[in-house]
Amino acid sequence: CLLTGGSVTCFEETPGREKAKCYDSNEIEKLRRHPSLDAALKEIQADFLEKNQEHLSTSTPQSRSKSRYQSGAGKKSQPVAKNDSESQSWLHKAQTVLLVLLISVPLLFVLWSGIPSLQYGTSNRDAEVLQTFRARMKELKNTYQSQDPNLWRRARVFLEKRLNTSHLHLEPAILLFTAGREAEKALRCLSNEIANAFAFSQNATTIHIDGVDKAVLDSDIVKLEVDNELSSGFSKGKKVAVVHRFELLPAGSTIIFYKYCDHENAAFKDVALLLTVLLDEQSLRKSLTFQEVEEKVRDFLWAKFTSSDVPSSYAGMDTDKLSGLWSRISHLVLPVWPEKGLPLEGCT
Repeated sequence: CLLTGGSVTCFEETPGREKAKCYDSNEIEKLRRHPSLDAALKEIQADFLEKNQEHLSTSTPQSRSKSRYQSGAGKKSQPVAKNDSESQSWLHKAQTVLLVLLISVPLLFVLWSGIPSLQYGTSNRDAEVLQTFRARMKELKNTYQSQDPNLWRRARVFLEKRLNTSHLHLEPAILLFTAGREAEKALRCLSNEIANAFAFSQNATTIHIDGVDKAVLDSDIVKLEVDNELSSGFSKGKKVAVVHRFELLPAGSTIIFYKYCDHENAAFKDVALLLTVLLDEQSLRKSLTFQEVEEKVRDFLWAKFTSSDVPSSYAGMDTDKLSGLWSRISHLVLPVWPEKGLPLEGCT
């Protein structure tokens, strides 16, 4: 009940709330007319205000705390549910990772203990072979001190590629050594020594073919003999062949080297062939570049194998076949200079 002016307005209270006393405006006016009862009116107003204030102080905090509790409980329930979902997801992932490890670890162990061991064994063998070959080449370099340093560097790098068994070999190594007449002995000895160093590093031996012995034979016979010597030797494990005086072979017989020197379809790909060509001129100038030496050898063989003055040399050979042959044997052309100090008999 609110006292406004001369009237009293009362509102209906909710259940459970203590009912306040309501007074009629006439009764209040009567009480005001009696001064003795003025104190009683003030006491009633004070009583009303006290009860209303007490009700607000007791009910409002409770409702507020209740609403806060409900909202707080709602907010807390969401993280709890979220944490449960995350924990289940993490547990599932952990189980999956554990299962993968249980399967992959034994598999990796098998692979690691099997194939890699073979690869490491091959690498160790390659290292030993390379070390042996380099040691022999170093000894030869100290013996044949008149040679161009580039000869040793190019020959060593070129042949070492065939000594690495971990790499796939698509074609054999073909080296062509050439010299003037004054360096004929050095040409023969040096080519033999390098071939033997290559073979020795692999516990193998060398195939030797001499064009001097076959110069007067029929072209077809020479071709068959060369084929048999190379095929038989490489099949038995020999790793290198030296063909001396390549220019003396009957022209038609040289077609057999298509089979052994081809870029893609060589009969044996993990071997080396060393060819020697002795030029007609007395000396080979040291001022010539490697490219100029290669061109000189090409022109010399061209004239030798296609000369109309020697009919037998032209049998089975033409310019097209010679072009194909040259592209196969001219991988690396190296000049050899005269060497002082070589014995009259033998090379060492």
